[in-house]
Amino acid sequence: MNPQVVEAAKALQELRSFDAVLDVRSPGEFALDHLPGAANWWVLDDAERARVGTLYKQQGSFEAKRVGAALVARNIALHIERSAADWPRRHGVLVYCWRGGNRSGAMAHVLAQIGFPVTLVRGGYKALRSALVEQLDARAHAQRLIVLCGPTGCGKSRLLQALDARGAQVLDLERLAAHRGSVLGGMAGEPQPTQKAFETRIWNVLRGFDPTRAVFVESESRKIGRLQVPPALIERMRAAECLRLHAEADVRVQVLLGDYADMISDPAELQRRLLALRELRGAQAVQRWQQMSARGEFAQLTRELLEQHYDPSYEASMRRNYQGFAEGQAWEVESAQAFDAMAERLRQAFDPA
Repeated sequence: MNPQVVEAAKALQELRSFDAVLDVRSPGEFALDHLPGAANWWVLDDAERARVGTLYKQQGSFEAKRVGAALVARNIALHIERSAADWPRRHGVLVYCWRGGNRSGAMAHVLAQIGFPVTLVRGGYKALRSALVEQLDARAHAQRLIVLCGPTGCGKSRLLQALDARGAQVLDLERLAAHRGSVLGGMAGEPQPTQKAFETRIWNVLRGFDPTRAVFVESESRKIGRLQVPPALIERMRAAECLRLHAEADVRVQVLLGDYADMISDPAELQRRLLALRELRGAQAVQRWQQMSARGEFAQLTRELLEQHYDPSYEASMRRNYQGFAEGQAWEVESAQAFDAMAERLRQAFDPA
């Protein structure tokens, strides 16, 4: 039995039909980005890949292939012994490497000879990446987006979570980016993905959406931490219908104290992050805020950050960047516990299905 070969766009469309998706690139390549649900069955690990590459440059193709073949055969056997022992006869497998060449071909050939139905991606990861970006752009433009707007502390992310829990279609870009979107927004213990991995995560969410239903998303700037929102998506967001959340200062402070509990528990880290505000707000203000953090005055610190850093430019920025902001419906956030009820009202108003 020989592996079937499939074009990258079709592989993405049929991704859910495979029982296993095998990325046979090195662990380092895999860590940068990979298809959702893929397992890393590397045929050369990072050190082995470097070794074979050096041999190719220094001694030529023949010696590199001789050494590489032995390593590849050993690694394929290891993966099959560890992970494929319980696979049934009709276990459908999709395999890809960097460009759909020797590495994926070797894995696909062995699995096919065993008798598994194997499909090989023509062009490998490079072709998959190109097709994914094209599909992401198309899906972004196809969505009926409802953009949740509101100044910092209005609970936009909490409302998205509550909507998601009620079965609404939610695109939570900050969760996908592992960042809360502000200078203090890095998530403890969770590094941001690479730009490519971020885009793959967005594509993976969008492909599950029904384009006839509303999709709720938070208003964002072009960057979330160090990551860029894909151009087609931010363009669609900025032209979409907006809802304007409003909350009194006390409610916003309460929401933020809960959302940033990880930073409150680590004042030294909070003080370090506040340093990023020196250029905008001045050394004296930042020093004052660091001292407030050291004294545990987090409610007052939060209030001052809202008044002096987050709020002054918010509305002008939203009016400039989001076409539907000025006409957006106003929704009042009455308390930090109001989001479940708000989510139900929003779902009934915009997504009754």
